[in-house]
Amino acid sequence: MIPKYFETAYECCELCPRRCGVNRHEKKGFCKAGTEIMAAKAMIHLWEEPALGERSGAIFFSNCTLKCVYCQNFKISHEGYGKVLTPEKLSNVFLRLQDEGAQNIDLVTPTHYLPGILQALELCKPKLKIPVVYNCGGYERAEVLKLLEGYVDIWLPDVKYFDDERALRYSRAKDAFNVSCEALSEMIRQKKAGSSKEVIVRHMVLPGGKDDSIALLRALSKRFGTGDYLLSLMSQYTPFYKASECPEINRRLTSYEYDRVLDEALRLGFSGFMQERTSAKEEYTPEFDLSGL
Repeated sequence: MIPKYFETAYECCELCPRRCGVNRHEKKGFCKAGTEIMAAKAMIHLWEEPALGERSGAIFFSNCTLKCVYCQNFKISHEGYGKVLTPEKLSNVFLRLQDEGAQNIDLVTPTHYLPGILQALELCKPKLKIPVVYNCGGYERAEVLKLLEGYVDIWLPDVKYFDDERALRYSRAKDAFNVSCEALSEMIRQKKAGSSKEVIVRHMVLPGGKDDSIALLRALSKRFGTGDYLLSLMSQYTPFYKASECPEINRRLTSYEYDRVLDEALRLGFSGFMQERTSAKEEYTPEFDLSGL
């Protein structure tokens, strides 16, 4: 049963921490999404974390509650490219991906379309046998995530910044670390309660951000320990979109920067995954061509 909150969520939208409060039947808020689900691609994705299996059934939703200046998926996150899907159609996409051998349903940036996505999950619930992954930017409302209990099997959030000034400069996200920690706390609670199976925290090291990344890992370790979630430490940063407007991040990450952060993660006792530096290539970004929808 879909929580009643989602029945009227678009009338005064507060699905994400920005809490625009707009009536999305009449206008659009920060994320630029309307009331209809939009997605740009559905595919068997081979490059997610090993804990998810080798074949993720990824659905890339259009628009985003974050506006990262370096976003590699800017065509859909900033420019809103995509195709309208009904909940019925999306439900069929989930089942088709399962039939094609997907080991999970990987919802990529789903928050702003939750009312429709939950309808789709309810429609295919009797037939869907693979776990649902909530693949998000980490800038989430814990109160909304609590309402998703029972729908999500694996949480896959980013925790992007420790320093608020960096969060505002690169993602226009106020108080990002504290907001992300509140969301992470709810994800871990659901795992401990047995209503979800795993929490995997992604963090991408940015050029010039070595010290911020180390501070972030220390703060996570102090607040949550290191045993209730896995860490995916990412080195794939490539300067996309408007990164050139921020000269300090308009370059690739160096091995020295990534290795220092990795050393600290190991010292703190984190378990999880590291990324090969070869993953910082443009060909790892999907071609958003509406295929699979």
